[in-house]
Amino acid sequence: MVPKVLIVGVGSIGERHLRCFQNTGRCDITFCEVNDELRESLAERYQIEHCFADLAAAVADGPAAAVICTPADLHIPLARELATAGIHLLIEKPLSTNTEGIDALCALVELNSLTAGVAFVTRCHPLVQRLRAEIGGLADTDPVVQATFVGGQDFPFFRPAYRDIYYARHDSGGGAIQDAMTHSVNTMQWLIGPMTSLVTDANHLVLPGVTVEDTVHVLARHGEIMSSWSLNQHQRANETTIQIICQQTILKLEYHTQRLLKMTETGKPWEVLLECQLERDDNFVAQAEMFLDAVAGQGQVTCTIAEAKDTLQASLAMLQSNKQRAWVDIDVTSTGVPK
Repeated sequence: MVPKVLIVGVGSIGERHLRCFQNTGRCDITFCEVNDELRESLAERYQIEHCFADLAAAVADGPAAAVICTPADLHIPLARELATAGIHLLIEKPLSTNTEGIDALCALVELNSLTAGVAFVTRCHPLVQRLRAEIGGLADTDPVVQATFVGGQDFPFFRPAYRDIYYARHDSGGGAIQDAMTHSVNTMQWLIGPMTSLVTDANHLVLPGVTVEDTVHVLARHGEIMSSWSLNQHQRANETTIQIICQQTILKLEYHTQRLLKMTETGKPWEVLLECQLERDDNFVAQAEMFLDAVAGQGQVTCTIAEAKDTLQASLAMLQSNKQRAWVDIDVTSTGVPK
């Protein structure tokens, strides 16, 4: 018998999860959405028989698992309600807008023997997975000393409604730090360990109709490893590059060319380790597959709640640092060591 998966909230990211879980062919989909017009439209588009305007009714329908796709400030209360009902959880990023209730949620998940993860989908990207494997292979003989992240895109082009959604306010998870930056922070955390201290310079420079930051610069430490970050949400080119600098080797991941490169000798050309041509849904389908495997007891979630809490604490530290114009230390809660 295939499990029933409930999607809670079917805005942009919720619809993507709905479609990608449906595309696995391994589960029955229901969803909960308070917007009547949107609920009826998606039920018809995806041929879903059971959909609900009320969460209690959706829970009474008996889902085995739920994907929480609401604004971030609602994630923890909804997760507690669902976990209390014995429902496995996949929570959209960021985990929350503060750390309140996270430890209690972890205890509830453990008490009810539930699977729970956070949807940092970049961990499913083949290039990121190969990069992590390369770093692991070099760890004993050629350790990482520095990492850089440079990225940007024309955010209004990809999310025209940004003024009218969660993005417009920090208290609902908006702004470049909590929105776009959180993906790259979580990815780097998975590659070289979580941030342990940082200093941030962020500001609103371009995006019309909002006051939250759209441009972010960060200097950080991951223990002894140094990192630097440059992100904006207004440049015309949709390009992102991560460089991992070891004592001898350089590894470079280019999301926009979908290539992973390696250089080991000065003056020599880059070696192409991996190229792939993915559609955006591909990583989300892979994430859905991983979650369903974990629910079945046959694998691990993409990102644990403890790891996602470290990512959240880095985001909160960035906001604090930018406000105070000072370095901020971060209390790491997960094991923090890439395996």
